[in-house]
Amino acid sequence: MLLHKTSNGQEDSSAKMKILPKNIKLLASQLRDKSLSCDDVSASVFNTIRKTRDLNAFITVTEEVAQKQWADSRERHKSGKSLGDLDGVPIAVKDNFCTKNIRTTCASRMLQDFIPTYSATVYEKLAQCGATLIGKTNMDEFAMGSGATDSIFGPVRNPWNPEHISGGSSGGSAVAVATGSCYAALGSDTGGSTRNPAAYCGVVGLKPTYGLLSRHGLIPLVNSLDVPGILTRTVEDCATILNAIAGTDPKDSTTIQGSPKEVVLSPVQDISLRGLKIGIPREYHSPQLEENVHETWRFVANLLKDAGAAVNGVSLPHTASSIAVYSVLNACEVASNMARYDGIEYGHRASDESSTEALYAKSREAGFNRVVKTRILSGNFFLLRRNYESYFKQALKVRRLIARDFDDVFRNDCHLLLTPTTLSEAPLHREFTEQTNRDQCAVQDFCTQPANMAGIPAISIPIRLSANNLPLSLQLIGPRLSETLLLTVARWIEHTVNFQHKI
Repeated sequence: MLLHKTSNGQEDSSAKMKILPKNIKLLASQLRDKSLSCDDVSASVFNTIRKTRDLNAFITVTEEVAQKQWADSRERHKSGKSLGDLDGVPIAVKDNFCTKNIRTTCASRMLQDFIPTYSATVYEKLAQCGATLIGKTNMDEFAMGSGATDSIFGPVRNPWNPEHISGGSSGGSAVAVATGSCYAALGSDTGGSTRNPAAYCGVVGLKPTYGLLSRHGLIPLVNSLDVPGILTRTVEDCATILNAIAGTDPKDSTTIQGSPKEVVLSPVQDISLRGLKIGIPREYHSPQLEENVHETWRFVANLLKDAGAAVNGVSLPHTASSIAVYSVLNACEVASNMARYDGIEYGHRASDESSTEALYAKSREAGFNRVVKTRILSGNFFLLRRNYESYFKQALKVRRLIARDFDDVFRNDCHLLLTPTTLSEAPLHREFTEQTNRDQCAVQDFCTQPANMAGIPAISIPIRLSANNLPLSLQLIGPRLSETLLLTVARWIEHTVNFQHKI
């Protein structure tokens, strides 16, 4: 253990911290053999949170809750009754997942003081495995954004360069993982909100098959697209979290019935890519695709080809319409979901009580930001009787065609698709905020939201750094319930490119 002196000659307490292992299984092993204690983990984690406070990753740091959970974990480890690999492992949760007796704000004034009486199923499952909650992470208000810049608590900053955005809407979760504040974090993914910040912050981001994880307790944005997402530093850690939280939930009728198949990853040396067919969708060659991302795409495609995989171009003809369809469906469901925030039952309540209508109007005007209000207005416009057929119903029809494109490609042409996650490295915060939210999302969600349309799994993997020392990442997309294949190939890529993480 290294000891350092500060400028005034006193010992620097942070220098006494034990260095934590790089992944969950190593941490679990060291906690079990007592070469590392829960106190060591706690000291390191909260020291990191304090040192990276300027990145604004957390809305609420739950140190008191964490210390109680670590105390319980310490006793289990002491008596040899560990709950498994997640017992004592620090995690973070995006602030749109309900956590019992812990403030859950959605980064909005509307829910600034909301304290739920129950927990989201995915968090509950992690807690039952012994995981320790260190905090609730920052995000775009009600998850409507792709930069984590639209929060009442201020923007999240990129850990590689604070002048750049972290990506969003799950930016706080990505930064928490990238800085080593936790080993895993929950995000939500409606059109790429887990994969986008994972790409910009250089971590792994998984959007599972729709229905594989329960949405109970995830404050809804777009019910038909929302899925809980997972952010970790390694693919193996991602599989560990997925296995812990997947499964049917009687509280969520959209979960897939039956026991999910456990994701078991082979050792890297045993993974063979021979016979694997990888598709390169032509439609993802956007005019806005930057050359450094394009070159990274070609680089990994060649790695896969050299390892024995067949890599060929494929077509997803309705992808060009996907972003327009996403915008319509998103706004329609947002208008419906946001109707519950009226200042009466819960949420921000205005002081004007001259009439019920005035109370509604003033509460919503003050409680929502411009982005949320714009989507509510747009959604209500699309849902008007005179517009319903032309917008909402037409968007549903095209969504079905988008899903059919993926089905056809996976049935006839390939096992997985390889695409960029984003069209560029992380933009400068200043340049990003000069654009409207709609224009931002049209660019940032271009590569990610089609997978949400089809309800299929996708994972973002960091590949290398750009000339500006910012992460460049790629995305693998697979058919429904192909998580084992998806994570296996992702693990092979991860090992082969050997991305050097921030910590």
